[in-house]
Amino acid sequence: MTGSATPKRVAILTSGGDCAGLNAVIRGTVMYAAQLGWEVYGIEDGTHGLIDRPIRARKLTVDDVGATMLRQGGTILGTTNKGNPFAYPMPDGTTMDISDTIIEGFRELGCEAMIGVGGDGSLAILRRLAQQGGFPLIGIPKTIDNDLGQTEMSIGFDTAVSVATEALDRLQPTAASHDRIMVLEVMGRDAGHIALTAGIAGGADVILIPEIDYTLDKIAAHIRKIRQNGRNFALIVVSEAVKTMGGENLMVSLYGGQQRFGGIGHYIGAEVAHLCQAETRVTVLGHVQRGGQPSAQDRLLAQAFGVHAINLIREGKFDRMVAWSDRKVIDVPIAEAIAHYQSVDPEGSLVMTARGLGICLGD
Repeated sequence: MTGSATPKRVAILTSGGDCAGLNAVIRGTVMYAAQLGWEVYGIEDGTHGLIDRPIRARKLTVDDVGATMLRQGGTILGTTNKGNPFAYPMPDGTTMDISDTIIEGFRELGCEAMIGVGGDGSLAILRRLAQQGGFPLIGIPKTIDNDLGQTEMSIGFDTAVSVATEALDRLQPTAASHDRIMVLEVMGRDAGHIALTAGIAGGADVILIPEIDYTLDKIAAHIRKIRQNGRNFALIVVSEAVKTMGGENLMVSLYGGQQRFGGIGHYIGAEVAHLCQAETRVTVLGHVQRGGQPSAQDRLLAQAFGVHAINLIREGKFDRMVAWSDRKVIDVPIAEAIAHYQSVDPEGSLVMTARGLGICLGD
């Protein structure tokens, strides 16, 4: 492959929550850019690397992104999921718009285009910065929730599902050994894709997702029927965003005032134990779903996305997000991707599959 007549300097950053496959994206980008004779600069800790002076960024070479990177979880560049630059929290409790500082930092870097790897929130912020600063942007979707529009798959989802499925595989034998009902709480900030997909793959008896209302009586009746048919255990998967019967989101407060979902698994476990007069145990996977080695699917998808992002820059096509559709890599307007939220379709094929398998969805 011949290099470009006008070698370019490209920046890449990872923003939002981490997930498996981010390092594979970086590798795909750097490997292809190197064949073109281009330079790639990795910005550290998302947009935070452009706030500090001197800016925190480093040139990435082929030697930096060997095959071992494919096996690494997290991101070598670091990331952040807090501190909106248009309302950045200050030490005195006020907020300040520091977007111009970030834009100036990008200009200091001297790059001709930015590749931003993130979810809907991160891509929305990066797009606003790009429009305000007048610099070209390419987006790459990553979210374990798989809720970004216009793409069938986002980086990190497959690995998260694999981890949740393995958890069910490990919980089933101990559930059967002790005559227990096992409740597994999985991530899913707004959508139930992880719970639904892993629940089907892992042979769950009950799957609870935020897109489908449930009643505890329906769940209890299903579990009692399982026991009447001679099986001494049951597996329940619940997405963290599922509400209580009273319509309440269960939250936990974190350092710095942040709030996150947490507690619905224990709520379901206690209620089911009471209604079924059965011993229950609750497992909350939490960030285990984000870490560890990426699956083969995530490694493949990430590198394909990285290569396509460089091709878009070659073609001068910007304000686009790389996506996966119909077994191939495509690209779509970033605006359309972040505007279209992809929740679980209650009438979709996976929901119909679950119902066909006799899985209780609580309704």
